[in-house]
Amino acid sequence: MDFTNDVLIHKNINGTEFIQFRKLLEFPNVKHCYTLRKNEINIQVKGGDKAELIESYKKVAEALNFDYKNIVKPHQTHTDKVEVVSNVEEEFNEIDGLITNKKDIFLCTTSADCTSLFFYDDNRKVVADVHSGWKGTLQKIGKKAVEKMIKEFGCNPKDIICCIGPCIKKCHFEVDEDVMSKFQNEFEYTGRITEIIEKGRKVEEKQKYNIDTTLINKLILQETGLLPENIIDSDICTVCHSDSFHSYRADKEESGRNGAFIGMK
Repeated sequence: MDFTNDVLIHKNINGTEFIQFRKLLEFPNVKHCYTLRKNEINIQVKGGDKAELIESYKKVAEALNFDYKNIVKPHQTHTDKVEVVSNVEEEFNEIDGLITNKKDIFLCTTSADCTSLFFYDDNRKVVADVHSGWKGTLQKIGKKAVEKMIKEFGCNPKDIICCIGPCIKKCHFEVDEDVMSKFQNEFEYTGRITEIIEKGRKVEEKQKYNIDTTLINKLILQETGLLPENIIDSDICTVCHSDSFHSYRADKEESGRNGAFIGMK
């Protein structure tokens, strides 16, 4: 399937397939992509073996024309922690978001249904890459990333662009009452809870609920001062399109990882 539309461009360079946001492509100094699973692209360490990860890094770096050795990827653990990257030698453990104002550092986060958030401030020349799973969304990691961009680099939220990568959408993010209650308690104040949470099917007499984490991210980013027109949604569900993207809900333990890459030349 070709995902090219008014928001996205779907590219295939030497067999490496990825999508890019038209908005970010307006800035020639910014390189970014969200990878597809085609051509064995899997941004994941398997059993301690980094060979497949490195090969995928090389394919992406070649397609975007940068050095794969300049990729910085955190060890993600569904936290709300965001850190600033100053050089490629740094290691980041239990971190789910990275920010840099340095050229030739390429940030990478991974996901398989979780939300990837690409941030860019062209005025301050700052990029950020955030992994926001449901736990991160509940903890408002996207908002915390913006707040750190403001604090560390003097960014004006009105200048910040956020592109929301493919992720599990409301149609497939089905949860039990315990998780639903967490979202209800946290986001009741928005006045949009009936849009965020929808009563779903019953499974063995147990009520299921569907959660719209994309809407939540849009709302909390607007709270932080981002302009609605600067929040751009890929509008792709990774479960609906699990033939093109790695999806944990679809593939369970066999699932690989998609990569969200962003950096400045």
